[in-house]
Formats: sequence, structure tokens, C-alpha cells
Amino acid sequence: MNGPGDEAADRYTGHVDPDGPWQDREDGPLLVRKLSVEEMDNNVYVLRCRRTGAALLIDAAARPERLREALGDRAPVAAVQTHGHWDHVRAWPDLASDPGLAVWGHPGDAELFPAALDRELAPGELLTVGDLTVEVIHVPGHTDGSLLYLVQGEARPHLFSGDSLFPGGPGNTWGDPERFRLIMDGLEREVFDRLPDDTWVYPGHGDDTTIGAERPHLAAWRARGW
Repeated sequence: MNGPGDEAADRYTGHVDPDGPWQDREDGPLLVRKLSVEEMDNNVYVLRCRRTGAALLIDAAARPERLREALGDRAPVAAVQTHGHWDHVRAWPDLASDPGLAVWGHPGDAELFPAALDRELAPGELLTVGDLTVEVIHVPGHTDGSLLYLVQGEARPHLFSGDSLFPGGPGNTWGDPERFRLIMDGLEREVFDRLPDDTWVYPGHGDDTTIGAERPHLAAWRARGW
């Protein structure tokens, strides 16, 4: 199944159905392609430099043939993992062998990953993807090695939040108060204290949101404890 072409780029809604068409959006030098795969409705993103074609795949979740289709004929720089939970890594072995894709992530999730990382990413590290600069943000809590990826478009910042931030709250910390404190402290310090309200947030499952839509609810999230 082919995804929509450039003519649909101005109709981006952030909603994609599992194994359905992808959606594209452009923001100056940046192209974002969003698709969802398999029964867990895992979002996978292709972040591409429009001038050079250089790209990152964010989360090798599942359906490797579909992910290769979404990448097109350009070999990506790497696949970068937001974290190591099973539903986000099922395509890793297949993509690592064909097209020989390197996988990068945080060593804190090493025990969850199906193979050794090709590159360990550090908080604050800047990744060069053609004309784009992608910042690595570490927010533990959902997992020890959970990462978010931030890139600046022409009109706004774009934040790929994995399972750390969703519309309506932080990622699951399974009732563990210390993990909840970690994720909330990290989100406030690394995301909400730094980024403007128009920052677009692309989560690991489901529809998108913005920092401005979520900011008013931080105190309520703290109070409810999840």
C-alpha cells in the first residue's frame, strides 16, 4: 500500500491507522513521515532532510517491509530507538540485516534490546542528518533508557517523544512513585521548561499533540500520580 504523496503534505492531521497509509508533513528543510504498524498501533517516523535526502528512522517497531517502503530508495543514516520495549523493536533484526541498518539508542535499555547497539547515544548529543540537527533528550521513567528526539523546522520545533509523553499525560510508570517522579521531573526540566507552546509532539502511539496543549495540565498529572 502506498502512502500519500506530496499533494497530501498540507493535509497532515497526525492520525494514522495501523498498517494504513502514512502521512507526510513539511516544515522548511524537514520532512516528517508518520505511519502506524501492527496491533499495538506503534507509530514509526521517518525524519528526512529535504535537500540531501538524509534520514533517520525513529523506532524499528514492526513490519520491516513496510518500513523499507516508507524509507524509499534512500539509505537512512540509522534507526534511532526511543526505548527498548518489545513492541518498538520487532523489526530491528530484519532491518539490521537488510539494508544493513545501524541501530542507535541509550545503553540504559540494553537488557531490553534484541541486539547490541551500533552506537550508544548520550543526553544532549547532536545528530547530523543532512542539513538537520537532531538533539537527543534523555527522560528516564517509562524505561531507564527512554529517549526523545528534537529537531527544529522552519516554523516550529518537532519533538518525537516515544512512550514518554502523550496527549493527556506522561508514559506509563506502572504505579511506581519513583519512576513517576523521574519521568515528570525529566519532562518538566528537559521539555516543558525549554520548548515553546507550538512545539509539535509525535508520540509512540496514537495522535499527535503540542506542548501548549499539554502544559496547563502538568500540576494535575502530578496530583493524580500517573
